[in-house]
Amino acid sequence: MSGGVRVAEIVEYTDPLCPWAWGSEPSFRRLRAQVDGRIGWRRVYSILFDTDDDPAPDPAAETAWYAGYVEEVAGHTGAPRAARLERVARSSWPASLAARAAEAQGPLVAERVLRRLRESVFVLGEPADTEQRVLDCVGGVPGLDIARLRADASSAAVEASVRADRAEARTPLPEVLDLVGPPPHPGRARELDDGGHRYALPTIVIRGPAACRVVPGLRPAQAYTEALGEAFPGFGTAVPKTSARAALALHRSLTARELELLTVEGEPPPEALRVDTAGGPLWLHPEEAAVHPAPAGRRPHNETPFGVH
Repeated sequence: MSGGVRVAEIVEYTDPLCPWAWGSEPSFRRLRAQVDGRIGWRRVYSILFDTDDDPAPDPAAETAWYAGYVEEVAGHTGAPRAARLERVARSSWPASLAARAAEAQGPLVAERVLRRLRESVFVLGEPADTEQRVLDCVGGVPGLDIARLRADASSAAVEASVRADRAEARTPLPEVLDLVGPPPHPGRARELDDGGHRYALPTIVIRGPAACRVVPGLRPAQAYTEALGEAFPGFGTAVPKTSARAALALHRSLTARELELLTVEGEPPPEALRVDTAGGPLWLHPEEAAVHPAPAGRRPHNETPFGVH
């Protein structure tokens, strides 16, 4: 799709609890470093696990199947995964509402909140699918006003915003409807039970002055750089790398793939705390380790959800 582009932006169709989105985060962090705030970046929370989904007749069997699926995805992406998955997420709404609400507290807080929400599934094995699980998961994020987050996530305005995201994700561009792409996750739009479609997660859409480029599914990091250059001719697409210490201070947690893509050294600094998972280590900044639920162990959860009407 080219020509007629009015809005210069990058749109990320995602879900905080999606394993493919979690596995693609190193490439997206790399792309955000390339863009460095010069192009607007908008996330669309697409609601992978919806409130009207039919409950599984055998939750234990569903969890066992889904844990195997996550293991398969992690085998392709190299992302960390929990050794034990407590359950399949009951709903994407609480995490998506919280992620959207966190945006009101600044981009750095929002990034760190979303990261914690992803880690709830893929590091802890305990999906942040209720209000209390969300609040437990994001406790201690620096700069986060958790009382404000709770109030905003329960507000009509934030719910309306995420409902608009859900609807937008279900009106995919024609390029992905009949897409035939490379395995294991080509990114063809998902056909829904009602006959409609939803973007496969994750999908990146880059709209620039020269073109609109869609990069769906699981793609190598270079694919996003190429799409960026096609949409924004002349835009510098050099990949900036920083020290591992600086990257850890910024992001607070890093996977092995992120260390490879984002840092000069490609390995963690000596002060990083290693958290082992069934899919490889996660490295935490010492200050993050002091408040992160992974080193602290599991916490009791109240199952009260955020209000979704």
